[in-house]
Amino acid sequence: MSATTAQGKAFDRKLFGRVFAFTQPYRVTFWTTFALTILLAGLGVVRPLLMGDMIDDYALTGDAKGLWFISMIIVALLVIETVVQFYQAYWTAWLGQAVTFDLRQKLYEHIIGFKLRYFDRTPIGTLVTRVISDIETIDDIFSQGLLMIMGDILKLVVVVIVMFVVNWKLALLSMIPIPLLLWSTSIFKNSIQKSFQDVRTQVARLNTFVQEHIQGMHIVQLFGREGQEFAKFKAINREHRKAHIRSVFAYSVFFPVVDILSAIALGFLVWWGVHDVLEGFATLGDVFAYILFINMLFRPIRQLADRFNVLQMGMVGSERVFRILDTEAKLDEDGNASTADVRGDIRFNGLWFAYVDEEYVLKNISFEAKAGQMIALVGATGSGKSSVINVLSRAYDHQKGSVQLDGKDIREYRLSELRRSISVVLQDVFLFSDTIHNNITLNDPSITREQVIQAARDVGAHDFIVKLPKGYDTEVGERGGILSTGQRQLLAFIRAAVHKPRVLVLDEATSSVDSLSEQLIQQATEKLTKGRTSVVIAHRLSTVQYADRILVLDKGVIIEQGNHQELLAQEGAYKKLYDLQFR
Repeated sequence: MSATTAQGKAFDRKLFGRVFAFTQPYRVTFWTTFALTILLAGLGVVRPLLMGDMIDDYALTGDAKGLWFISMIIVALLVIETVVQFYQAYWTAWLGQAVTFDLRQKLYEHIIGFKLRYFDRTPIGTLVTRVISDIETIDDIFSQGLLMIMGDILKLVVVVIVMFVVNWKLALLSMIPIPLLLWSTSIFKNSIQKSFQDVRTQVARLNTFVQEHIQGMHIVQLFGREGQEFAKFKAINREHRKAHIRSVFAYSVFFPVVDILSAIALGFLVWWGVHDVLEGFATLGDVFAYILFINMLFRPIRQLADRFNVLQMGMVGSERVFRILDTEAKLDEDGNASTADVRGDIRFNGLWFAYVDEEYVLKNISFEAKAGQMIALVGATGSGKSSVINVLSRAYDHQKGSVQLDGKDIREYRLSELRRSISVVLQDVFLFSDTIHNNITLNDPSITREQVIQAARDVGAHDFIVKLPKGYDTEVGERGGILSTGQRQLLAFIRAAVHKPRVLVLDEATSSVDSLSEQLIQQATEKLTKGRTSVVIAHRLSTVQYADRILVLDKGVIIEQGNHQELLAQEGAYKKLYDLQFR
């Protein structure tokens, strides 16, 4: 059953138990709110009884002093009920927000530990829906669901008992429409349940579509696909609207039906009650009290159907959230070795790697790089160059063979330390909607502004940064939109420099920049690679001619290796690539 189509149960005890576990730090608030819910159910039935007595014992007898006294009691009771209701509603909502705060943090912490393979297969819009919208439905379990349902049911039970104790005939008359009400409530509950589920499904579809297409808007516009993509959005949006309208229709039918049935019950009561008053079987105060009881009886029943659906949607949201929390998509982190004294020796030994099952993209890869050496990877697109660095940085785990750093398998190192020891400068630089300084340091407080400035000077980017409106405190916009491709690339070099890696990986660092930026990047590359192990991937062979060893890959296999001159002398694949670019 998929995450977007799961129906869930109106109340799943096991699932609720997992949600309820998050209330443990707030159990005092929960049980206090529960006690206030019980207190409200009891207070609610006292007022109609007092008002009935006020009519029979004081108003009809002309006892002004007693009438004033009991009026003050009713007013005091209203004040108490209002205060209790305020705290019950406030603490219920507070508890829901506290639980969703903790649950959202746990979910996000779990997601950021997933393998990249998980994100390759899961739409980002779906994850956004889980972290934002679905967790909000869990808040409703507490603020509008379980405790409110318990309160409404308890209030109904108390009201029915009191009504039969005071006057069983009037109680029966008041409940003549109840079977019809329960039947219509059941129909409404089933209808609104399906409508709510459709709404959640369409929200997830809408989130996924908008997320993907806004991110890829440049492709849409460059290929003139605005009209076609808008038509797709319009279709999805139309289904979203239809789902909401179905739920609105159900409410529009159900609430008037409840009001009509309530009016019928009131009509029966007045018709028969007046007859009993005249015959002496009931008092005017009894009839007045039962008019109030009818309102207290029908209103919770009307709300219960809605609250049960809120609870059901909370269960659906919980199921989706816990499905992600139960997903084991993290890399094994059994290693405990430190990288503090790592020099940077790299060794690939008979390595096989596949992104999917046994469809290997790297086959029996073996090579070695001593500390301080530069290794270059060249080859056609799809030859496996980027896969080599994905395995080296443990973005993905390999299936066979080994990758060693200073003689130890990389899996023996603590994952966080290993990744801090290997800085990667990608072709497509990702910048967050934050300042230049924070994008460089990634909010690491141990990296000072002075270190950032020095690294920027070394890379050759300081001059363009200080010319920006706020210098290093300039907001770069979403994905660094205010910067050119070359400028974003230089920021990635600064980011790598300030983290002082033992191993530096450059993935197509100059493949999509102008000549001036390429010159700055090449200068930055010379400074950054000096004294540290470097793995450089490049289509432009001019950037790797001075590498200590060049590996030529084809379809996941190393077909040639050596330095620039040795490979030219072999007159093989490297020589052909060189001739294509320079001759």
